[in-house]
Amino acid sequence: MKQCIRVISMICFFAAGVIMMLVIVGYVRIPDEMTISEYDEMNVGKTYVCQALVNYSPDDVSPVETEYSTSVKLFNVFPIKSAKVKVSRRKYVVPGGDAFGIRLYTKGVMIIRIDAVTTAAGNVSPGKAAGLKEGDMIISVDGVEVYRNRELSAMFASSGGKKLKLRIERDSKSREIEFTPVLCSEDATYKGGLWIRDSTAGIGTITWHDRTNGIFAGLGHAVCDADTGEIMPLSGGDAVEAKIKGCYKGTSGSAGELCGVFSSGTIGSLYINGETGVYGIMDSFDENDKVVPVALRQEVKTGAAQIICTIDDTGSAYYDIEIEKIFDGKDNQRNLVLRVTDPKLLEKTGGIVQGMSGSPIIQNGMLVGAVTHVFVDDPTEGYGIFAQNMTETAEGVEDYLKAS
Repeated sequence: MKQCIRVISMICFFAAGVIMMLVIVGYVRIPDEMTISEYDEMNVGKTYVCQALVNYSPDDVSPVETEYSTSVKLFNVFPIKSAKVKVSRRKYVVPGGDAFGIRLYTKGVMIIRIDAVTTAAGNVSPGKAAGLKEGDMIISVDGVEVYRNRELSAMFASSGGKKLKLRIERDSKSREIEFTPVLCSEDATYKGGLWIRDSTAGIGTITWHDRTNGIFAGLGHAVCDADTGEIMPLSGGDAVEAKIKGCYKGTSGSAGELCGVFSSGTIGSLYINGETGVYGIMDSFDENDKVVPVALRQEVKTGAAQIICTIDDTGSAYYDIEIEKIFDGKDNQRNLVLRVTDPKLLEKTGGIVQGMSGSPIIQNGMLVGAVTHVFVDDPTEGYGIFAQNMTETAEGVEDYLKAS
């Protein structure tokens, strides 16, 4: 009898341990916020069950999205957590893959270096004296907005050495500082000793466009200043045609790069430069282009997929990849790890190269993401972003269209 009780106790203890482990795994694995498409059922696996905490019907979905709360239980018995479920209409877009040129003009001018000015009294740094830092954006001088390097230089030169009020932005916060240019003894001109950047250009890949309104997205990551690493605030920009002539092949320790030139024609205007890419509106588009559904985050799976990219003058093409890992974290850019498996792409580029950022990732007939970064130590691997992250950011362009 005692032995029977001991066996039963061991079984109960083991079962309790398994249940506790499953509860912990479920709490960690199941996100606090999930998105599903209209008419889809909430699915978090066979072990866990979701029960809506409010009455909800797919017919109640608004044109954009609605929300409800759900209780997640293990075996529909043991409560684990509450989660927020967003229900949205399925987004359909035209996948890209074409290379394009990017011309960005900053909102204000960015300080990329602070130097000293040679004066009669020795080397003086007005920038350091004023407390400026690399990466600061100068928005205005004495209330006059600044957009170009030459404008700022002219304001310093005409200051006569008097104090100027600079409005700057640092870490998304605006502040006003006093800045005093000094007289350079080499050319008798008042200077500030600041190295400035007011624009940038590069090549990337279009991820998708919406054939109903011309909104498009590309890159999958922000355009950042090469010296400071700061996201370049956008006052305006153009998307231009780009012709790819070839590429430098990537090797371990050295990232490859697409070689291309800008054409004279523009294909659209840019309105957003953010963490998830660049966004704008195309000048023209075909309303009959074939669309694909955009996958929700939880619909992306490990396994075989394809990317669409342009690596030479023959145009865009599909290449095989493998999605190796998927992350559930809050990072807006690095949501998955992918590996290039296509022999043709490996032969020509060595894997992922600069300029392929934004290349759409297609899996099971859906747009699931875009290529964002290459692993320098292994160019066959890189990161990707969820397509849903990009379509959510694009809503900012839709707001601009409605307001204009």
